[in-house]
Amino acid sequence: MEIKFNHVSFSYGSKEVLSDIDIVIPKSKITGIVGKSGSGKTTLIQLINGLLLPTSGSVEVGSFVLEPNKKINNINALRFDVGMVFQFPEEQFFHTTVSKEIGFGLEQFNYKRDKKDERIREALKMVGLNDSYLERDPFSLSNGEKRKIAIASILIFNPKVIIFDEPTIGLDFESKKSFIRLVKLLKKRYNKTIIISSHDTDFLHSLVDNVIVLNKGKVVFSGDKYEVFKQEKRLRKYGVLAPKLISFSNKVLEKKKIKIGYRDEINDLIKDIYRYVK
Repeated sequence: MEIKFNHVSFSYGSKEVLSDIDIVIPKSKITGIVGKSGSGKTTLIQLINGLLLPTSGSVEVGSFVLEPNKKINNINALRFDVGMVFQFPEEQFFHTTVSKEIGFGLEQFNYKRDKKDERIREALKMVGLNDSYLERDPFSLSNGEKRKIAIASILIFNPKVIIFDEPTIGLDFESKKSFIRLVKLLKKRYNKTIIISSHDTDFLHSLVDNVIVLNKGKVVFSGDKYEVFKQEKRLRKYGVLAPKLISFSNKVLEKKKIKIGYRDEINDLIKDIYRYVK
C-alpha cells in the first residue's frame, strides 16, 4: 500500500511540529525515518494510521484520505490496514497468556472461537514462535520475545502497512538481529509495506530500502538508503550520524582513493576489501 503526504503540516496549538511534508512512501518496501529528537518522526508516523489528523494538507493511505477536521470513514478498516507497534509495546501487556494477549484485538469483532484461534496461531508463526508459547505468561518472556508477541498482536489483523516506532530500544544485540530477520521476512514473504522510525542509523542501514531525513519538522532529503547515508557531512549538519559501514567506506575512498562500494553487512565489506587487495 502506497502512502502519500501532500503538503502536510501539523501543529500542537501554536507550535508547528511538521511543515509542508510532501513525500511518497512506496508500497512493499521498507522505509526508514531518521532525525534527531524533536525532528517530528513520531508525529509523522501517527498521521499515517489516523492517531493524528493534519493541520493542513492531506495524507493518502491507500483509499483513505486523512484531512484536517474530517472524520475518518470506517476507522476500524484503516486500523486493519495499518498496524503500529509503539516504543516498548510490551509495557501495555495486561493478559496472563500469550494467546489472550495476541487475540485481544479480535474480540471486538465477534470472531468465532475456532477462527480466532487459527488467526492467533498464524500470527505467532509469522513472528517465528510456535504453539508452545500460547499458554505462557507474556511477562515471563525475554525482551525480544515480548517484542515479537506485540508484533503478532498487530499481524493478527494482517495489515498491509506495519509501522515501528524506535523498535530496537531495550533489545540486546541478538534480539536486534532476530528483529531484522523478522522484518525482512515480513517484506519478502508477506509483501508488507514497512515504516521504521529510529535514531539508530546502523540498524536502519542493515534493513531499509529508502530513508527519509527529518529536521525541525521538515524533510531535508530522502531517497535510496545508500544515496542518503553516504552524505556524511550533510547528515551531520542535521544531527544524524552515518552508519559505521558507510563511514568506513567513505574514509577508505577519501584517504586511500579506493572505492570499495557500500554494503549492508560487515562480512560483505571484508570480502570486497579482500578481493581488492588480492
